[in-house]
Amino acid sequence: MDMALPVVNATAAVLARVSAAFNAPLARTVVFGVHIDGHLVVEGLLIAVIVFQLTRKSYKPPKKPLTEKEIDELCDEWEPEPLCPPIKEGARIDTPMLESAAGPHTIVDGKEVVNFASANYLGLIGNEKIIDSCVGSLEKYGVGSCGPRGFYGTIDVHLDCEAKIAKFLGTPDSILYSYGISTIFSVIPAFCKKGDIIVADEGVHWAVQNGLHLSRSTVVYFKHNDMASLASTLEKLTRGNKRAEKIRRYIVVESIYQNSGQIAPLDEIVRLKEKYRFRVILEESHSFGVLGKSGRGLAEHYGVPIEKIDIITAGMGNALATDGGFCTGSVRVVDHQRLSSSGYVFSASLPPYLASAAVSAVNYLEENPSVLANLRSNIALLHKELSDTPGLEISSHVLSPIVFLKLKKSTGSPTTDLDLLETIAERVLKEDSVFIVTSKKSNLDRCKLPIGIRLFVSAGHTESDISTLSSSLKRVSASVLSDHF
Repeated sequence: MDMALPVVNATAAVLARVSAAFNAPLARTVVFGVHIDGHLVVEGLLIAVIVFQLTRKSYKPPKKPLTEKEIDELCDEWEPEPLCPPIKEGARIDTPMLESAAGPHTIVDGKEVVNFASANYLGLIGNEKIIDSCVGSLEKYGVGSCGPRGFYGTIDVHLDCEAKIAKFLGTPDSILYSYGISTIFSVIPAFCKKGDIIVADEGVHWAVQNGLHLSRSTVVYFKHNDMASLASTLEKLTRGNKRAEKIRRYIVVESIYQNSGQIAPLDEIVRLKEKYRFRVILEESHSFGVLGKSGRGLAEHYGVPIEKIDIITAGMGNALATDGGFCTGSVRVVDHQRLSSSGYVFSASLPPYLASAAVSAVNYLEENPSVLANLRSNIALLHKELSDTPGLEISSHVLSPIVFLKLKKSTGSPTTDLDLLETIAERVLKEDSVFIVTSKKSNLDRCKLPIGIRLFVSAGHTESDISTLSSSLKRVSASVLSDHF
């Protein structure tokens, strides 16, 4: 090493002198009788050195193989990463266990309770006609279909149910899905692709959020149920943007928001849709069978022609007291999903008895419109009874079957707020046998709306049930929230 250093220094000195000579003014060299500028020779030498350095093999010392003892020691020391992070203290969910049908009264952990935790809006759980239709379907078709709709999983009752829903809503066609929550997050990616623009309410629930994510579209949120914010957002996206005129654009909203109980102003949304030339995807899981003179949903409630809404989806596990979901609209919209919607193409079709139950539930609603009057009467009574609940206030719409109670004065910490509300729900169940739930969100849910207590009102509830709930909530909330109001 000591001998090599003088050689390297000498070489560097020679190169420096050659470079200085060649780069002197008017310096020239002759190569095969051709005059060449000196700097070209230096650059050529440098390129040659660089190529040599890049192509030479690097020296690697020989690896010494590990001994058996060393291998065993490394294996003993290795600790694999856990499949999932440890559950933090207080994050465990100990849900009450139902031991009977989730009707207005049910059995929870061995005792009868008044149930305000199930979205049984029309009180159809346990309805004899629906049960009889399910029994007949089970005897005829069995339990499952054992195949997707496109591969021997289509049964005549599926087609009957699709036709019944389309006729009830006044749309050209409809399509059934096997699972309610998968309907919306299969429909959105079927129509919205990368490069499209989606303007969505910031209060949409997790299933809608998941559909937006799976679409890979550009998603812009507007303030919850704020039409001024929606108009401003649409204006910013379209004003002077020639590219926006050539791509697909959607507005995604819920009829009744699961996270707040608010009702979307469809008339204003349709006006903005037509002004800025967007399409509307409307999620109606909590409004189908509830809103409107005959329960046909938000369009009937606002008197908006159904054809002005491009795509409508809904789960059937709420008002219809069955399971699965549907999407309805034009024939073109429906046919596109039969080949392009993952939840329809790859899932086993809806069990036939659930489709039969949905048909029977729609028939019941058509034959007994008074059930809607009972539901609205119960909602109005509950609003009146809870209007002066200590520390809590109602933030939901007066026609929403989801009566949403939030803290009048937040502690500033979502975790602390949730602990207070959970304590109220637990004490109401334990002390007065009234089953209620909070709007606790998972880590996957990106909704930033305030948490609260979510009460699901049913047409099957009695005045006594509502009185029991309100008196219990007032007493317990006064005790728990005494330092917060």
